[in-house]
Amino acid sequence: MAKIRVTKEFNFEIAHALWNYDGACANIHGHSYRMFVTVMGEPINDENNPKNGMVIDFGDLKKIVNEQVVNPMDHAITLNKKSAEELNCMDNQIFNKKYITDYQPTCENMIVDFAQKIQSQLPKHLKLYSIKLHETATSFAEWYADDNL
Repeated sequence: MAKIRVTKEFNFEIAHALWNYDGACANIHGHSYRMFVTVMGEPINDENNPKNGMVIDFGDLKKIVNEQVVNPMDHAITLNKKSAEELNCMDNQIFNKKYITDYQPTCENMIVDFAQKIQSQLPKHLKLYSIKLHETATSFAEWYADDNL
């Protein structure tokens, strides 16, 4: 059977600030993220299986990515815990939806976090092949499994 890659696109909004950064992104600002998640596997070859012919049901991939990434982060303020402490945002209602990280919430670091979370929830016969995360229309980071063996 052939190995096939399937990709699903996701869109979500995140506000963030970069702690101790020496530019404008030290200030709270937002992005409209566009993310492409690609998994690889062999299509199911079982006429009795309702998913026959699929590598993964796009709805199943959507559920995993929404649970692991989109729902917790969409319209949340994403901050390194040092920024969260400085802003004293833990009990402030304007920061009601927070995603606090141990890392600097750059596009590069977030994509690594997302890859770990998504891969952990995929069926064992599938491989997370890549993630492409656009922070803006012209700026993005890419993660490939083969680069991270």
